[in-house]
Amino acid sequence: MNYGCQSMTGKIDTILIKRPQQAFISQENLEKTWEDFKYFGCPDYEKVLEEYAVFEKFLTDNIPNVHYLPEDDRTGLDSIYTHDPLKITKKGAIYFPMGKELRSKEYQATRAYLEANGVPTLGEIKAPGKMEGGDVLWIDEKTVAIGRGYRTNDEGIRQFKELTKDCIDEYIIVPMPHGDGEDCCLHLMSIISFVDTKKAVVYSKFMPVFFRELLIERGIELIECNDEEYDYLGSNVLCIEPGKCITIDGNPDIVKKMRDAGVEVLTYEGKEVSYRGTGGPTCLTCPVCRL
Repeated sequence: MNYGCQSMTGKIDTILIKRPQQAFISQENLEKTWEDFKYFGCPDYEKVLEEYAVFEKFLTDNIPNVHYLPEDDRTGLDSIYTHDPLKITKKGAIYFPMGKELRSKEYQATRAYLEANGVPTLGEIKAPGKMEGGDVLWIDEKTVAIGRGYRTNDEGIRQFKELTKDCIDEYIIVPMPHGDGEDCCLHLMSIISFVDTKKAVVYSKFMPVFFRELLIERGIELIECNDEEYDYLGSNVLCIEPGKCITIDGNPDIVKKMRDAGVEVLTYEGKEVSYRGTGGPTCLTCPVCRL
């Protein structure tokens, strides 16, 4: 398997996903567990399958190598959101024992699959360190921004720096707001998604001033998401190649703004598979190799 993904916008060559059949499993399983995972209501399994089929086709139509995680007893509903348990560098994968207790063993299943398919392990963030993939944002191949919040702590960041010191030149630590509370999933990538090499969808209300100014100083065009659409995952956009993206349907304002900025936008219905679990198209995917 090809690997190396120190970019948010390079054309995706290889991607790792997990179908709802292997994560949600059944309507009965959803009804038993959705409250434990703090979903916004119990997903309708049949609608999940319909929504995911459209999303998956966007991936298979545009990405040469799509890999699928199998069902695993160490994982639960949230394992459909394959982005969070790891980050893949040019030197291999770094795995994260995530802050959400129900996901604490998820990285083990992902690691077993990727190692079996030729992706080496660079390291693992160990307790008391905490880190999640949604808090790690590549600005460019040698520059990474890391959200410091409830899901990623100082010790996790220290360990990540040590593991990547030979392949990253600059670390930008971004303090995350309290937002809607400790139990809510607020990552750095909740408030910024690159949609082209110099264009990003942002929710500036939750963005520290220094970070917003830094992006502008580096020539990045900021495409602003409004409050209502932020709440419906409008700032969670997956860039599959420069200027071509996937996002959830139901956010017409930000879609129009992206298209006006010259970005091609593909949309899928995602109320059941994405909104209820607070996991947009970026969360649903783990890019393993970007060119």
